[in-house]
Amino acid sequence: MSPSNLPFSVYVHVPFCSRRCGYCDFNTYTASDLGGGASQKAYPDLALEEVRLAQNQHAPRGVTTVYFGGGTPTVLPASDLVKILGGIREAWGITSDAEITTEANPDSVTEQDIVELAAGGFTRISFGMQSAVPHVLKALDRTHNPDNIRQVVKWAQANGLKPSLDLIYGTPGESLDDWRQSVQAAISTGVDHISAYALTVAPNTKLGRQIANSQVLKPDDDDMAEKYELADKLLTKAGFEWYEISNWARGGITGPNACRHNLVYWHSGDWLGIGPGAHSHIGSTRFWNVAHPRQWATMITDGDLPIAGSEQLTAAEISLEKIFLELRLSSGLSIETLAQYQTNLNENINSHGESTNKLKQELNALARNGLISSDALNRDSQAILTLKGRLLADSVVQSLT
Repeated sequence: MSPSNLPFSVYVHVPFCSRRCGYCDFNTYTASDLGGGASQKAYPDLALEEVRLAQNQHAPRGVTTVYFGGGTPTVLPASDLVKILGGIREAWGITSDAEITTEANPDSVTEQDIVELAAGGFTRISFGMQSAVPHVLKALDRTHNPDNIRQVVKWAQANGLKPSLDLIYGTPGESLDDWRQSVQAAISTGVDHISAYALTVAPNTKLGRQIANSQVLKPDDDDMAEKYELADKLLTKAGFEWYEISNWARGGITGPNACRHNLVYWHSGDWLGIGPGAHSHIGSTRFWNVAHPRQWATMITDGDLPIAGSEQLTAAEISLEKIFLELRLSSGLSIETLAQYQTNLNENINSHGESTNKLKQELNALARNGLISSDALNRDSQAILTLKGRLLADSVVQSLT
């Protein structure tokens, strides 16, 4: 167990959706998927019981962020989400300045829901906008009306919640002008945080099968890169700063609008996952719950924590994770962390200093190729990705590991 003075976060996975989107590969279920044995109605009490069971394993130390993800958490009544949050507060305590977020589909919340969430302690809401263009939303099997985005953002702002919008680029049939329209529409709502994710095609999804059968074209890498560059240009011009490869906020990584919960992940902090398939990371241990809601419900009802497996991370694995997570951030990655990874991994390296010298050569080569900032490297001994480097982040990580 980690020291009690380290930040501690809780993730709550709500695995329900009203329908499954064609691109979605998350651990989510519709009512027809589930059948008997695990219902939306029973979920809140089961989640609370998991919290109580987990409390016996993890001492109170004050929760700094809570994130309800899914699925679509807001298919549950707002009162259920507030109820679960209350159980977390009772078990571990929640700090006075905690960030409490829920994801939401723009069509799954009413104004009254947002009033209840704000009154119940939520501080932030992340809307799955995805696109402002109807034919793109249709290709993604998204059901919401894009005109609703502006309204739900206004409701959130009026009730003191910080709204964020999620976008997806690279949908088959989406033009560059379609993408421009979506980014500009998101900016025009007045939100202070926008995420833009490249469409990932999983083979076991409807979209994956359509591409495999040549019914639609596979997303093109050059098109995706062009759309990422356009998003960064438009967002930067509007006063946003990138702080993680797929996330932009007014004020950047140290400002009040960056998602603190996600930064816990990027900085390899401690978090506990509640719900079917939820993952946890405490100290050097990673563990995860059983994925299916019925099995999850059965184990909790029997008084057992629904853990499916765990692993103890080695020093080299911890260093490696820090490299590919922290390199995604605008704050960058220190040469010291890179050198420590090489020292932990390579028994053939004679000294920590020798490892550092070798890494400096590799980093200088990356800087010459325009993939990391030469200024940051020379001034602060930090590896910070350039725009070109963000597009090739996996290659940068590979070259360093």
